[in-house]
Amino acid sequence: MCNHLPDDVKVSFEFFPPKTDKMAESLWAAVKRLEPLDPAFVSVTYGAGGSTRERTHETVTRIARETALKPAAHLTCVDATREEVDTVARQYWDAGIRHIVALRGDAPDSDGVYRPTPGGYAFAADLVAGLKKVADFEVSVAAYPEPHPEASSAEADLDNLKRKVDAGATRAITQFFFDVDVFNRFRDRAAAAGITVPIVPGILPVSNFTTVTKFAGMCGASIPQWMAETFDGLDDDAETRKMVAAMVAAQQCRGLAAAGADQFHFYTLNRADLTYAICHVLGVRPPMPVPSPAMAEA
Repeated sequence: MCNHLPDDVKVSFEFFPPKTDKMAESLWAAVKRLEPLDPAFVSVTYGAGGSTRERTHETVTRIARETALKPAAHLTCVDATREEVDTVARQYWDAGIRHIVALRGDAPDSDGVYRPTPGGYAFAADLVAGLKKVADFEVSVAAYPEPHPEASSAEADLDNLKRKVDAGATRAITQFFFDVDVFNRFRDRAAAAGITVPIVPGILPVSNFTTVTKFAGMCGASIPQWMAETFDGLDDDAETRKMVAAMVAAQQCRGLAAAGADQFHFYTLNRADLTYAICHVLGVRPPMPVPSPAMAEA
């Protein structure tokens, strides 16, 4: 790992709202573990069809109240009218939340076909424009280095990202990917299309290779053959798997940094250990304590 890292690497973390008390304990342990790393922001996801709307709101506002972190709330177009979405956005603004991650949202599981909610925001670009009318939010949107599974083409997918940026998005965060060249080509194509906002690589540490393979199949992300070979034989060896996962993600980040990336968004899955270790390798660490005068004299 010889690639030089920039001195000002910025990171952000994504969490999901807990469904049980035990999951809440895990989430808050991860939040407190990662808080000293001073991320640019932390985001909290939103369930399909708004199924975690209340839990998302509770988690975001608690992070704002009880930590020094800057939380960002996910909002989607699914199963809500414009008025309902605008009301939620105003509630966030009134609670001091200034950052929204604006997403179209997933199609229902029943048939897998996305249909705009009657009276709602049809697509993410519409949602971005609506949010900017509610208040001067910082708005992040999704980007897909490997085209969204529902996109008719890579060009159409990039056009959609351009519409979101033109509507007022201030950054794009990518779906996870594992091939550095895939991101670099996408970033160059986005720049050629006139997209000038930061495009932040989304990093998914591989805590379970089988699960990640399933995730990748659902969102159209490719898994390089070398990566499958790297994790081969580790299904029942959790400790070695964690060490390998940290190495793989750190190498990925270093490769991205060598090509100019200086921001990384980690999909933590509400676990802190891997993300913390990778950040350490990237030089993102808690500040050193300032010695007291007595210690200095000693």
